[in-house]
Amino acid sequence: MTDPVITRFAPSPTGFLHIGGGRTALFNWLYARRFGGKMLLRIEDTDRERSTEPAIAAILDGLKWLGIDWDGDTVYQFSRAARHREIAEQLLSEGKAYRCYATPEELTAMREKARAEGKSKLYDGRWRDRDPSEAPAGFKPAIRLKAQLTGETVIEDQVQGRVVWQNENLDDLVLLRGDGNPTYMLAVVVDDHDMNVTHVIRGDDHLTNAARQKQIYDALGWKVPVMSHIPLIHGPDGSKLSKRHGALGVDAYRAMGYLPRAVRNYLVRLGWAHGDQEIFSTEEMIAAFDLPQIGRSPARFDFAKLESLNGHYIRTSTDAELVDEIERVLPYIPNGAVIAAKMTPELRTKLLAAMPGLKERAKTLLELIDGAAFLYADRPLALDDKATALLNPEARALVGTLVQDLSAIADWSAQTTEEAVRAFSERQGIKLGAVAQPLRAALTGRTTSPGIFEVLAVLGKAECIARLKDQADRPAN
Repeated sequence: MTDPVITRFAPSPTGFLHIGGGRTALFNWLYARRFGGKMLLRIEDTDRERSTEPAIAAILDGLKWLGIDWDGDTVYQFSRAARHREIAEQLLSEGKAYRCYATPEELTAMREKARAEGKSKLYDGRWRDRDPSEAPAGFKPAIRLKAQLTGETVIEDQVQGRVVWQNENLDDLVLLRGDGNPTYMLAVVVDDHDMNVTHVIRGDDHLTNAARQKQIYDALGWKVPVMSHIPLIHGPDGSKLSKRHGALGVDAYRAMGYLPRAVRNYLVRLGWAHGDQEIFSTEEMIAAFDLPQIGRSPARFDFAKLESLNGHYIRTSTDAELVDEIERVLPYIPNGAVIAAKMTPELRTKLLAAMPGLKERAKTLLELIDGAAFLYADRPLALDDKATALLNPEARALVGTLVQDLSAIADWSAQTTEEAVRAFSERQGIKLGAVAQPLRAALTGRTTSPGIFEVLAVLGKAECIARLKDQADRPAN
């Protein structure tokens, strides 16, 4: 019987949840769900100076927004330091590790000498077999792993294939620093072992760490998890994704109005292929995802493709879902609190009614909110430059005359208002568009909007008449 699949996502809480970290978490989550296993969450907070509570909160919030849940309690690495020290002491007592009394100055000199000679091994092993009686008084030593000096360290990686390191090029890595704090290398191995992790799926910037960590596993006689090192995400120009390419944090994509399911769908296709399929439901992702289908080359982040995908999800979402998404995103966007304060049941009803026309034009929630601005705008309506130019004295006079016809409508709807406006344009001897455009500008403050008769129906008779009178009565500049 094979062990149940257990993956883990193990971010360092030194900032937001990076979009690349979001993809790594997603891959771990999908793999665990595909095989009926568990995904665990471990916060690697051993860097006490850089690890912060706000960063931890941002990571948890980012995962929840993406729709990625985890099994069991969150594990905090720093809280397990005593266990990490215990393992270091065990290796020391078994002769598989040793105390190193090299000073910082000696270590610097060693590194500089090795680099000058073109060597990858930076520590010369001077305390490996030295008698501890030679140790300087009062100096707190580090504990180093007594690594294999010959042979090879091999990782059979599910993404990278067979990766081989010559042991003669690998250092005796530090397990415990002189101040008694465990190193990242040791902590990761002990935690993965104690959490029964079967599969480690992480960025390929950790590939060299895999060699070092396997040496610790071997020294302890522990089973090494199946390794999968996925290529990092690059920017559109092919260089590593950085601030200059735009948003890096998952939270930024929420603030830009992307739907979590669209981001999830986009991330799963970054480096993972399943034929020509581009659109995946969560169930389809879980059913299809596997590690060997991940490419070895870095995936390029394409913002235009993400926007297009997001537009697809907006168009295929129900109107009620989109109103809910708008309400959820308001706390994270500029001016969102002002809009939230106006979100009455009446406005929500208007949004629902306007949504079919709004969502066909929008690629993000921000565009959706902006397109709906006429629904929650204050009177008198602020006009944009094009609407201001359109509503000249002649157009305002036309709007003022139209008010009389619209006021006479008893049963207000898109159909009855259209009939009235068409009859008005015929009586005036002008084209429908010559009436519709000033009408649109007066009702929305813009020259583009959903269909004008939809706008009339959604705003309602009282609000429409009031807005039209505002513009008809506005004094000429």
